[in-house]
Amino acid sequence: AARATSLGDSYRPLGRIVNEKAIVNAIVALIASGGSTNHAIHIPAIARAAGIKVDWNDFAELSEVTPLLARVYPNGTADVNNFQAAGGPGFLIRELMGAGLLHGDIETVNGSDLGDYTQIPDLYDGVLNWKPSPARSGDDTVLRRASEPFLAEGGMRVVEGNLGRGVFKNSAVAPELWRVTAPARVFASQEEALAAFARGDLNHDCVVVVRFQGPRANGMPELHKLTPVLGILQDRGQRVALLTDGRMSGASGKVLAAIHLSPEATAGGLIARICDGDRIRIDTQAGTIDLDVSQEILAARVPATAEPGSDVGYGRELFGGFRQLVGSADQGASIVAPCM
Repeated sequence: AARATSLGDSYRPLGRIVNEKAIVNAIVALIASGGSTNHAIHIPAIARAAGIKVDWNDFAELSEVTPLLARVYPNGTADVNNFQAAGGPGFLIRELMGAGLLHGDIETVNGSDLGDYTQIPDLYDGVLNWKPSPARSGDDTVLRRASEPFLAEGGMRVVEGNLGRGVFKNSAVAPELWRVTAPARVFASQEEALAAFARGDLNHDCVVVVRFQGPRANGMPELHKLTPVLGILQDRGQRVALLTDGRMSGASGKVLAAIHLSPEATAGGLIARICDGDRIRIDTQAGTIDLDVSQEILAARVPATAEPGSDVGYGRELFGGFRQLVGSADQGASIVAPCM
């Protein structure tokens, strides 16, 4: 940190560090590690700030050639301590570089190229030393070599159809659950969905639709409370999925979840016209997500609107101006400057 903030010879501002190669490296590392779907928003936003256009198509294309090398919660039972003990970031970076999937010739905050990050820090007798990462994983149920991956392709897919575009974290979901066709159950918040579960109103195959959770609606609060509920329904033998314009971090768990749906309900997305009972098809193997309702019926429907005051609380009302200017999740939910 001292070197990164030094104003001497080691000074290297953010604008010199974040370039096209660094952005590609970030996406590859995310996919290979099965990391958080939040980064499907964060990385495009960072790139946009640096004048680089990156979208979910880039994520999908890189995922096709990037193997999944880590099984860490929520796409496995191991935690970050187990990951570190198995070889950690040094092992992962070395394997990805060896497979030709990372750009090694980039400038870093450490003042070196990416190769230095394949080493592991070691503190002995109060002295910091660096040693090469291990040749083999310390636990191949947690971390694997590029030649022996958990999956040949990475842990993230893009789904697209008449409902818009969303993200699916496939590394945490069994392949036999990658397709769900079921009637919709529509809610305006995760609290509404949880209340329906408590009443026993979700005891059937369904696609749980939670809308008005996008960046323009309420800033995308975490929806992870839905994970255990949907998991219970699935364990009962029901075919269930989640469709939302909100986010679930990495916690979508074992249930098919198409998240970050763009355009969101507040921005005129078709998700605002879904009604209970409408048939929804999500096929993440084919990369499709569709509402099986005719154009004539959809055109006659009045789009739902969020309840007044639903964006108030926990200080969210202070950011109302930002929500009026924010772009879609697939564009990084970045602030869009108004036309002059």
